[in-house]
Amino acid sequence: MATKPTTTRPPLHDTTVDTKLVLSGYWISMLFVFAYVDIFGFWRADVIQGALDRKVPVVGFAITQTFLVLTTIYILIPSLMVVATLLMPAPLNRRLNIIVSLVYVLTIIGAIIGEPWKYFILGSIVEILLLLGLARVAWTWPRSENPLVAP
Repeated sequence: MATKPTTTRPPLHDTTVDTKLVLSGYWISMLFVFAYVDIFGFWRADVIQGALDRKVPVVGFAITQTFLVLTTIYILIPSLMVVATLLMPAPLNRRLNIIVSLVYVLTIIGAIIGEPWKYFILGSIVEILLLLGLARVAWTWPRSENPLVAP
């Protein structure tokens, strides 16, 4: 019986991605989930009615200029973290990514308390997992072997 010739291919080359790019990618991914969960909310009758009544459903916040400014600031922070992560020096970058991501984990947990919609809870869990992954990457930021050379 003839044996079939085996061809061995070299293993795929796996590249190392810079820590700043990984963190920035986490922020981008979290923001996509964040945005789509909110966009999908506009298919909910309670959200549409709440917008017409100028109230946020479930929590009952009044939709005012102040509420919208604070909501914009809430979204601006992770949006700006995308670019800030690419530009900040490593020590500040690490600290800020850990702090901001964990603060957002707490706010997202607060937002799902009492939330009856499963899509919202699922999206929030994914956001939390992304933010915890982000905090872990920042926490384990590689250190330079030569202390005189920045990583």
